[in-house]
Amino acid sequence: MKFLKPTLARLTYAALLLIAVLVLNFSMLHLAPGDVADTISQSMGGADAETMEQIRHDYGLDQPFVVQLGKYVWNVLHFDLGYSFFYNQPVTTLILERLPATLLLVITAQILALVVGVLLGVYSARKPNGLASHFVTLVALFGYAAPVFWTGLLLLIAFSLKIPLFPVAGMIDVTVEGNFFDYAFDIIRHMVLPVLTLSSIFLALYSRLCRASMMEVLGSDYIRTAKAKGLSEKKVVLKHALKNSLSPVVTLAGLQFSAVISGAVLVETVFSWPGLGTLALEAIIARDTPTILGILFFSALVVIVGNILTDMALRFIDPRVRK
Repeated sequence: MKFLKPTLARLTYAALLLIAVLVLNFSMLHLAPGDVADTISQSMGGADAETMEQIRHDYGLDQPFVVQLGKYVWNVLHFDLGYSFFYNQPVTTLILERLPATLLLVITAQILALVVGVLLGVYSARKPNGLASHFVTLVALFGYAAPVFWTGLLLLIAFSLKIPLFPVAGMIDVTVEGNFFDYAFDIIRHMVLPVLTLSSIFLALYSRLCRASMMEVLGSDYIRTAKAKGLSEKKVVLKHALKNSLSPVVTLAGLQFSAVISGAVLVETVFSWPGLGTLALEAIIARDTPTILGILFFSALVVIVGNILTDMALRFIDPRVRK
């Protein structure tokens, strides 16, 4: 019961935040020049004023802004994200078709960045003045400074064109035939370069933060006491120091989840990954407002859920947070 009240408070805050995001996104797109009628008329090769008015009437664009906003929020609360005029199907269907590919890419990249970043941080913190520590620092700074699309292009040129080890684009080869494992292996081959690209910048952040946090914890009094009792270095590092140094890393991972989603847009564009990032780019080019709003809504929802899960993970890792 003691966790029920803060959990309900977080869920209420998340719901209010999601509604605020809906209103903000709709308002910003409404203020942007042009609308659906302009795009449809351009695809038709032009239209007269009467036709433009009829299109705006059909899409409800001739109604006051407050009415349009109220209808949009009401429809979203009833799980209706609208209808895409460009793809000619419901926005919810479009997003649900592309969402698994994006989640697969984002979650895999986040896990890889966390695991490798923590391992590199712990390894370099044990000997902060060693050659390996300086090498980890150099790699981390390079990964943080390099733009994610530039890293993707380099990997694409190196391991798809020069050394053809991995596929150039897409999520699966249409010529693949066989059982489940054949398809899974082909998807993994397509995932390697996008996942490495997306995780590079976050791996740098996690490794640097884990190194700094680990060095601080290793200098604490209770660590010196544990060593004085004769505990092995492995037990001191893994059982006592690592657990107490993970809180800042987990917190940063939750805060960076929104950056992972935004970075996926660039990565999916570079590697033609059939996820929400590619869908967002196509919708922006087509000025498909319902699809853009739907993607923004789902992105906000994923970020909010990620932050809630991060808070729960912190309560599990650090007893001080539970108190």
